[in-house]
Amino acid sequence: MKLGKVEFCRFLQILALFLCLSGMNQAELTRSRSKPYFQSGRTRTKRSWVWNQFFVLEEYMGTDPLYVGKLHSDVDKGDGSIKYILSGEGASSIFIIDENTGDIHATKRLDREEQAYYTLRAQALDRLTNKPVEPESEFVIKIQDINDNEPKFLDGPYTAGVPEMSPVGTSVVQVTATDADDPTYGNSARVVYSILQGQPYFSVEPKTGVIKTALPNMDREAKDQYLLVIQAKDMVGQNGGLSGTTSVTVTLTDVNDNPPRFPRRSYQYNVPESLPVASVVARIKAADADVGPNAEMEYKIVDGDGLGVFKISVDKDTQEGIIAIQKELDFEAKTSYTLRIEAANMHVDPRFLSLGPFSDMTTVKIIVEDVDEPPVFTSRLYSMVVSEAAKVGTIIGTVAAHDPDASNSPVRYSIDRNTDLERYFNIDANSGVITTAKSLDRETNAVHNITVLAMESQNPAQIGRGYVAITILDINDNAPEFAMEYETTVCENAQPGQVIQKISAIDKDDPPNGHQFYFSLTAEAANNHNFTLQDNKDNTATVLTKRNGFRRQEQSVFYLPIFIVDSGSPSLSSTNTLTIRVCDCDADGIAQTCNAEAYILPAGLSTGALIAILACVLTLLVLVLLIVTMRRRKKEPLIFDEERDIRENIVRYDDEGGGEEDTEAFDMAALRNLNIMRDTKTRRDVTPEIQFLSRPTFKSIPDNVIFREFIWERLKEADVDPCAPPYDSLQTYAFEGNGSVAESLSSLDSISSNSDQNYDYLSDWGPRFKRLADMYGTGPDCLYS
Repeated sequence: MKLGKVEFCRFLQILALFLCLSGMNQAELTRSRSKPYFQSGRTRTKRSWVWNQFFVLEEYMGTDPLYVGKLHSDVDKGDGSIKYILSGEGASSIFIIDENTGDIHATKRLDREEQAYYTLRAQALDRLTNKPVEPESEFVIKIQDINDNEPKFLDGPYTAGVPEMSPVGTSVVQVTATDADDPTYGNSARVVYSILQGQPYFSVEPKTGVIKTALPNMDREAKDQYLLVIQAKDMVGQNGGLSGTTSVTVTLTDVNDNPPRFPRRSYQYNVPESLPVASVVARIKAADADVGPNAEMEYKIVDGDGLGVFKISVDKDTQEGIIAIQKELDFEAKTSYTLRIEAANMHVDPRFLSLGPFSDMTTVKIIVEDVDEPPVFTSRLYSMVVSEAAKVGTIIGTVAAHDPDASNSPVRYSIDRNTDLERYFNIDANSGVITTAKSLDRETNAVHNITVLAMESQNPAQIGRGYVAITILDINDNAPEFAMEYETTVCENAQPGQVIQKISAIDKDDPPNGHQFYFSLTAEAANNHNFTLQDNKDNTATVLTKRNGFRRQEQSVFYLPIFIVDSGSPSLSSTNTLTIRVCDCDADGIAQTCNAEAYILPAGLSTGALIAILACVLTLLVLVLLIVTMRRRKKEPLIFDEERDIRENIVRYDDEGGGEEDTEAFDMAALRNLNIMRDTKTRRDVTPEIQFLSRPTFKSIPDNVIFREFIWERLKEADVDPCAPPYDSLQTYAFEGNGSVAESLSSLDSISSNSDQNYDYLSDWGPRFKRLADMYGTGPDCLYS
C-alpha cells in the first residue's frame, strides 16, 4: 500500500511546517504490513496498509473541516469498488473519512489539554460484497500542542515574613506557577519569573521563583509591610509568550534592635503620708520601639534613700514600672525620698549590642505631704491586772497617746462604752488613768477587753484607738459545793461498812495551785448510828453505812449534812445535805422501789408511774366534761328541717308578770287538734309560796274558723315581715292574770288599736318585765334589728 502523489505532496508540506515550529528535523513514518489475506477459491495474495502517524494542530479556528490524512489500500484500483470505514475514539463525531478516497478530516476544534491523542481503527471493504479486503488495523491521531495556556499561580496570593535588619539575599518565600501546555514539546510550558512591584527591596530568581531581600538594614520601625507583584511568563520569557501574576505580602518581623529609653531624665510625685502600705504612688515607662518579647523590660531601684521604703515592679501588659509603698510614710520623720531607677530589656540580641546599652536610668523624687493624723498610742495593746476584791476607784493602769503631727495637739481620753457596757471602768480624760467604777467578779468575767479613744483637742474628729486587756485576779470568795445533785440510795439489806456514795466538790474560784477540799460530817451528824464519811484526800469522799438493815416502814429517807472546806486563804466552807433513800434491792443490789408507799401499790408499778397514769385519767375526765358542757350550752340552729316542728311553736302567756319566764311551749299538735282540752298549769317561774287565783279551764269548741283564720293571717304577715323573728312563732295572751296593776297588756288588742299610750314605765318594773319593756318601749323599731 502506497500514498498517492497528491497526498504525498500534502504530507511533505505539513511535515515541513511541523519541523519549522518544533525544531524537529525528521518525521515519524510508520509502516504496517498486513498479514496474508485468503479468499476462497483464489490464490493467496499479499496486501498492506501504508500511512503516517497523523498529527493535528489543536485549537484550529477555520470554517472547513481540517484535513488530517489519507488512507489507501493497494487493492484499490480507483474504480470505486473499495469502501473505507473508520471506527474508534471520536469516529463519526470528531473524525470522518471519505469512504471512496480514504481522506480523514477533523470536524471539531480539538484541545490537547483535554485529550492528547485518539486511537482509531480503519478497514477496507468490498463495496459489492461488503467483505473486508484488508484486515482491520489500528492507528493514532496525536494532537499537536500550541501555546494557548498562560502560567497560573495556584497557591497565590502569598504571605510571608522575614526578620528586619536581615542581610541581602535572605530567602523570603518561593512562588510557583503552573502552565497547562505540553512541557515536552517546545517552550510553551517553560516559565521564567520576574518582579513587577517590590523593587528595590526584594528580588526573585527567574527560574526557581525564590524571593529574596535586595536591600540591607530594612527597619520594621520605619516600614513593617511590603506588597510584591510577581510575574510568570512562558516561552522562556520571549515575545509572544503568555504570562500570569500573583501578589506576595511580606511582613518584617521584629528583632530587639532598639534599647529602652526614658522620655525624661527625672520625675517628681507628691504623696500624702496617710497612704497605706502597698499603695501605688507612681507609674513610669521607658519607651521601646520594639514589640512583643523584644519590648519586655524589668525595672529596679539601684540607688537612693528610699530603697527600703519603696519597691518597683513591672506591669506585664503595659511594661510600666509601678512604684509602691513598702513601709509607712511619716512626714514628721522624712519629707522626701530620691530613687534611681533602671529599665533594661529582658531579651537582648547580641547582634545589636553595637547599637548601645539596652538599658536606661532615670531619677524619681517623691515628696511626702503632711496629713492631720489621729493620736497614736504608745502601745497597740495594754495589759493590766486587778484583783476582784479591788474597791471602786482603784487605779488599774495608765494609757498614753500623742498627736504625731507637728502641731502636737493635746489629747483627751475616753472609753468606748460599746466595749464596756456594764461601765466597770473609768478613765481620766487628761491623764489616761484607768480606775474601777464597779465591783468586779472574776467568776462572771475573767478578762475585760476595752477600747480607749484618744481625741485631739483642736480637732475632735481625729480619733485614735488603743486596746486594753484587763485581767481580773481571783480571790477565795466562793465556798465549795457538791459537784452534782446526787441521788443516793441504800438497800434495806445493806451491811455495815458498805459504800453507798462517792462524792466530790467544785469551787468557782481558781486558785493558782489548784483546789484542795476537805470533807467531814457536821457536828450534829458526827455521832449518828446510820452513816459515816471517809475523806479520800483526793478531793473526793466516800459515804458508808454503819449498821445493817434499814426498813422503809420505819424511815424511808435520811438527810446527811456534809461539811466541805477549801484550801483558800482565808478558807471557805459550806454544808451540803446528801439525801439518802431506803430502797428494796434485788439480789445484785440494784434498787427496785424506794418509797414506803410501794407496799400498797400494785407490783411492777412505781409511784411515779402511778402518778403519771392518774394525771392522764384526770386530764381525760376534764376534757370529757368540757365537751359535754359545751354541747349543752351550744345554741340550737334557728332554722331546722321540716321533720322537726320546733320552728312552729306557739308561745302562750297565761299570766301577767315574769316576762320571758312566763312562756310555755307546746307541740304543734295543739294547733292541729283544737278540740283538745287545756288544763290549768302552774307557772314554773313562781315560787311555791306565791298563790295565784284559780284559772278557768277552757275547752275548744267545734267551730274554730275565726281562730284558725286569725292564726293564718299572722303567719302570712310574719312570712313577709323583714323585722319578724327568724323562726315562725305565734304568741298569744289568752289570760293575763288577776290583780295586775298594769291591767290588760294584750298584744292582740295593741296591734289592732292606734293607741298612743306610753309604755316606757315598763322598764321600771324590774327584770321580769324587761322583754315587754323592750317590745313596747323602743318605738317603731324592729325587735330583732
